[in-house]
Amino acid sequence: MRKFRGLRRRWIVSSVGTVLVIVLLAVLAFSVAMAAYYYSGMQVGLKSKAESVVGFISIYRTETAYYQDMAALYASGSGSNDNRFELQFIDTTGAVRFSSFGLMANTKPGTPDIAGALDEMYPQITFWTGNDAETGERIMAVSCPYIVDGKALTVVRCVTSLERVDRQLMIIVLIATAVGVGLLALIYFSNRYFVDKIVIEPVTGITEITKSIAAGSYGVQIEKKYDDEIGDLTDAINDMSQKIDSSEKVQNEFIASVSHELCTPLTAINGWAETIINGEVRDADDVRKGMGIIVSEARRLTNMVEELLEFSRIEDGRFNLSVAPMDIKAELEDAVYTYREFFRHEGITLQHTDCEDEFAPMNGDPERLRQVFCNLLDNAAKHGGAGGRIDTAIHCEKDEAVITIRDYGPGIPEDELPNVKVKFYKGSAKARGSGIGLAVCDEIITRHGGVLAIGNAEGGGCMVTIRLKAEQKF
Repeated sequence: MRKFRGLRRRWIVSSVGTVLVIVLLAVLAFSVAMAAYYYSGMQVGLKSKAESVVGFISIYRTETAYYQDMAALYASGSGSNDNRFELQFIDTTGAVRFSSFGLMANTKPGTPDIAGALDEMYPQITFWTGNDAETGERIMAVSCPYIVDGKALTVVRCVTSLERVDRQLMIIVLIATAVGVGLLALIYFSNRYFVDKIVIEPVTGITEITKSIAAGSYGVQIEKKYDDEIGDLTDAINDMSQKIDSSEKVQNEFIASVSHELCTPLTAINGWAETIINGEVRDADDVRKGMGIIVSEARRLTNMVEELLEFSRIEDGRFNLSVAPMDIKAELEDAVYTYREFFRHEGITLQHTDCEDEFAPMNGDPERLRQVFCNLLDNAAKHGGAGGRIDTAIHCEKDEAVITIRDYGPGIPEDELPNVKVKFYKGSAKARGSGIGLAVCDEIITRHGGVLAIGNAEGGGCMVTIRLKAEQKF
């Protein structure tokens, strides 16, 4: 019952309701048209008969009332063999002088058609339909005046019963109504079949699968049975299910990875701190080495926490830029200077190629862009440091500042390149990390109206290219 109150009810009410109105109007219009057709035909026939009788009277009329009555009687008798209508002769007082059936003789019907035919100013042929005052029967009457010198001397009135006509009209209306009801039934059951088979059943099946997906059964697929809009919906839900399943797996891997990444520096920090505090290491060089490890691991831990905070701000929509005029070359040079000495201790050479052209001040967030440069340099050292060299460069192309950072490591597998900027994605890399650093960098560059592209360089290694427009609108 709940389903009938839903899509099925709305569908059937809208379709069958519209057809019902159309059928009712069609039956009504057909009935009115048929009634008008029959009634107008009867009016034409009665009028013709009345006019022929008036013409007969005008030929045989005399000056005396006696001969006028005889002529009227003769005319009445000439039509007495037709029992489909009654022929009456009305005098100027509205009384029936003669009647072919003899039913209305010496009576005064008093109907509007008689009054119209006896009108002193404009006597004319008049029609009337209604209930007879004597019998209560529905009749149609046509009164045609016999006019001499502009005045009606008598009125020929033809009267017929509408019982047979009304019965015939009723049969026609009932047949039309039955056809309309049959049409409605056909439309109702065809719509019901269509809704059940084409809409309700597929949607119900899809609904059950989506409920299971919502309950946690990620990756469940719906069998595609239709190559139409329902099929498109099935494809969309299957795609959504796969992506949710993939995202769930990546997120679980991310949580496990981050937990491991957080535990590793904490373990090193705790271990060396306890060793130094307990006095187990007394040599100054060993103490200095232990303190260096603590500082290094604390810095790495801080960077990971900052990445997580940045990612949280991006997800919550709290990620904002502090835009101001800035020197893009100076920001890159500061990041290179900061990492050059650190890389030297790691056995990595950092070479920077500057651009002779001067860059006009561009709008941007210097802190965020420096964060991008530092993150990319750190990635180059972690993933490509085995090559022993990292190259950075900046140059101008038309209205864009182009920055490149290249390492000489093993590069990135081709099948992993499309996903390296996806959040939580780590691929097959063995280097430690949270998997969100590049996603944060890509978000920052995108917010600046630029593009961050990652690919493999010719001759080996990975190449990161940043393109920023000199004039940006925020």
